[in-house]
Amino acid sequence: MIPRYSPRDVAALFSDVHRFDTMLEVELLAAEGLARHGLIPDADALALRTRRPVVDEDFVAAVDERELTTNHDTAAFVDVVQSRIGMPEGAWIHYGMTSSDIVDTALCYNLAQAMDIVVREATALRDALTRRAVQTIDWPITGRTHGMHAEPTTYGAKFSLFALQVQRDIARATHARDAIAVGKLSGAVGTYSNIDPAVEDFVCRSLGLVPVPATQVIARDRHAEVLYACAALGTSMEIFALEVRHLARSEVGEAQEPFAPGQKGSSAMPHKRNPIVAERLCGLARVLRGYLQSGLEDVALWHERDISHSSVERVILPDALQLTVYMLRKATALADGVVLLRERAYQNLVEGSLGLVFSQSVLLALVDAGLARDDAYRIVQDAARRAIEEQRNFRDVVAGDASLPLDEATRARAFDIERMVAHRGRFLDALTWRS
Repeated sequence: MIPRYSPRDVAALFSDVHRFDTMLEVELLAAEGLARHGLIPDADALALRTRRPVVDEDFVAAVDERELTTNHDTAAFVDVVQSRIGMPEGAWIHYGMTSSDIVDTALCYNLAQAMDIVVREATALRDALTRRAVQTIDWPITGRTHGMHAEPTTYGAKFSLFALQVQRDIARATHARDAIAVGKLSGAVGTYSNIDPAVEDFVCRSLGLVPVPATQVIARDRHAEVLYACAALGTSMEIFALEVRHLARSEVGEAQEPFAPGQKGSSAMPHKRNPIVAERLCGLARVLRGYLQSGLEDVALWHERDISHSSVERVILPDALQLTVYMLRKATALADGVVLLRERAYQNLVEGSLGLVFSQSVLLALVDAGLARDDAYRIVQDAARRAIEEQRNFRDVVAGDASLPLDEATRARAFDIERMVAHRGRFLDALTWRS
């Protein structure tokens, strides 16, 4: 992942230093598991732990150098570990195991760590959206369907629905975290031919992982589920960001991205205040969905395994986790900081829509007065047409139309915004995590 979109804490989890350090821990725990079950001397396992090499950039360079000969990165890793620990104890490193035992278990451990960060940051986004929902639940705004004026809603209703969607994403991410928190040390085709299952149990338990049956590799639907959780979060952030972008359009003007002192919206036009963060979130959501497609392609492997998934995962898994956390932090800042132009929203609702957002209320009032629904619909439709063509407020057209038998009190009720959003509290009631 390019540095621009790489949060340091997540990037560190996928660095070569951390990857090799985790693989080394799996190797040492495996030796300790062998010793616990009397399969190698206790003293040798203790010596391995005592002489544990430091995994740093020099260690990584040594593995890279060795790989020039082995043309196999895990074999190169094992060679370097054994050489730095020394013989004869070093011979127990990688005893009875295959590369995927170490690589997959370490990868799943690191993915679980990364997903812990994802869940934490998604919770922060949900809470930011919740705060804005509570703050703005009473602020009316024009609802829009098909991009056209519809009935009134409130800013808070919008934020509540965004928060509810992220809450569902949190549940998905939590499930994906649990699905990926697994390990296997069962050998070349997963049959424990050269290693006792008790060793697998010990290693996984020590790392907080669940041992699972496997072929030579852990089933890749687990990794695809992680990518789906990331893509789903990205799409939820896109929905929120797309709303900000629409409301920020000059013709609408009901929201603005926060704008810092000294910031420039355009290199050419000083007046511009572009929704660049929202646009960035929409763009990066597309990248996450692309990674999901690649992850799904990785699920079907030949027989007990092939290696077609490996090159793909080296790119998409670190990138997806880093992008997801980057986006979550940006989306949280946007949720907290987006400027909501309440007066402009009210003006658009009452004047900009010509009052047409109340057409259903007038329709129902006519039905209540005894008209057949289709007759009432045609009358209101004609009145709405005249309001648009004459650029008159729909309420004035209704009041001046003798074919609309509605008294002033009935008209007042039909055009009452408060009545139409009276049940807005139901949105907040659904935010069950609120304290």
